[in-house]
Amino acid sequence: MSKLPAVLITGASTGIGEVYAERFARRGHDLVLVARNKARLDAVAARLIQETGVSIDIIQADLTRVADLDIVEARLREDAAIGVLINNAGGNLRGGFLTQTPDDVARLVALNTTAVVRLASAVAPRFAEAGTGAIVNISSVVGLAPEFALSVYGATKAFVTFLSQSLSVELGPKGVYVQAVLPAATRTEIWEHSGIDVNTMSGVMEVAELVDAALVGYDRREAVTIPPLPDAAQWETYQAARQAMLPNTRQEHAAERYRTAG
Repeated sequence: MSKLPAVLITGASTGIGEVYAERFARRGHDLVLVARNKARLDAVAARLIQETGVSIDIIQADLTRVADLDIVEARLREDAAIGVLINNAGGNLRGGFLTQTPDDVARLVALNTTAVVRLASAVAPRFAEAGTGAIVNISSVVGLAPEFALSVYGATKAFVTFLSQSLSVELGPKGVYVQAVLPAATRTEIWEHSGIDVNTMSGVMEVAELVDAALVGYDRREAVTIPPLPDAAQWETYQAARQAMLPNTRQEHAAERYRTAG
């Protein structure tokens, strides 16, 4: 019986990443857990080793730091046992665009987008050569909703969704599965970091339910999984409308409504 692939999970010390670690450990996968907080990582690893007996390595890394990112990239490139990447690490900022400093915005973009694409880039060639492997990118429904006015956070998540869908088209024929997971409000520490009391909100999904639903989509090999969306036909309609628009953008001349009269 062949050994299950190991799973590398970023942001694995708490929240969505921690639950992914637990679920994959219970499925019998060895783990590589990545996060900034080593004490939390150690605690998660010790608990899961005791409960499941899987092998777990930890990498303490701040993915906004190039030197730390290099370490994780090297592990993904060189460790042939790793067959699944869960790009989960991410964050948000307090306040709105006018109060967020350029340095804070740059760090958020580095974490939510640069780290995601660099880690995927590190592992994708090996997966494609092997003809197998999976990349799961945790995005957000906020990336579909500029109306929420979470400008930078939403833009980073729109990037993650687009990247995932495009990689699915590019890598799918080579045997590599790519999934974008789009949670809505989920009970994680991101709210505290954003200065919001999650207990004052309604419609907040528990982390375990979110991850379990995402794993149903993973097992079904969905390209995009939106756990809180009741009607899958709405997403299909959205996709169909977008795809129908594309041929109409290939025009030699500007649309009539943009032409100057006379």
